[in-house]
Amino acid sequence: MERIPFGIRQLDSIINGGAPAGSVVLLSGEAGAGSREFMHTSALINGLEQVDGELHDLYYGDRSADAVAPDEVHYISFTTSESQLVSEMRLAMDDDVVDKGSQAVEFHDLSERYFHISPVPREWYARETASITDLRARHERDDLLGTLGMVLNDVAANNLVVIDSLSDLVSATDEEVSWSDVSSLVQGIQKAAHQWGGLILLHVNPETISSTRHGQLVDASHGTMEFAWESGGSTRARTLVVQQFRGVLSQIEDEDIVQFETELGDAGFDISDVRKIR
Repeated sequence: MERIPFGIRQLDSIINGGAPAGSVVLLSGEAGAGSREFMHTSALINGLEQVDGELHDLYYGDRSADAVAPDEVHYISFTTSESQLVSEMRLAMDDDVVDKGSQAVEFHDLSERYFHISPVPREWYARETASITDLRARHERDDLLGTLGMVLNDVAANNLVVIDSLSDLVSATDEEVSWSDVSSLVQGIQKAAHQWGGLILLHVNPETISSTRHGQLVDASHGTMEFAWESGGSTRARTLVVQQFRGVLSQIEDEDIVQFETELGDAGFDISDVRKIR
């Protein structure tokens, strides 16, 4: 089965090159536990291969024989601009990786549409003062989820798409965005992903959502990766557990792996150690 690389070197090497093409993967992580860095690394390392193969080989190495690089990399954000995201990426990754990798990442900033349905003053997020024409266009514009759907229809086929973050959609649930709409959207993405043939990464912070709703997101995804902090003595470690993942979890179980320890380095997120059944 054809694989799409996550761009996480050690993880991809364990699971035969990446995720099965057509997968929707839920990245569920506590704040600071590595889920955001996983998204950033996945986007930038896959982008890096398109613009600087030598630098990609230095930080990632060779792709598995079963892995096929995505045609394009797209990063969709509801609350953060491209410049803010790039600045955030620099906090955990080498500048060369960020500078080169981001050249091949197409950022889709939906923050104006997102904040339009919030009480946040427009001048905080819009570049220019609204005119009468602008106001009419905003009124006629599709709703937030409809806008996301149109972007996915345009860019998802054979590509890596990062959606940052479902937690923002959860916090926006009101008269315009209902939870049932969010849940149905994720179910629709899962159904369409098989035809698209790429890889969709959906981020959510489980602390922002009820366990029931989190379970609905898990059920609507092909795979779920849970990122958490683990305390032991005087130290804390970031950990990753693959809770369910069609076509991937069986490979991890065959290796008797129960948990990954993770780290942040110059190339971003990676696996530092594995814990196996003893």
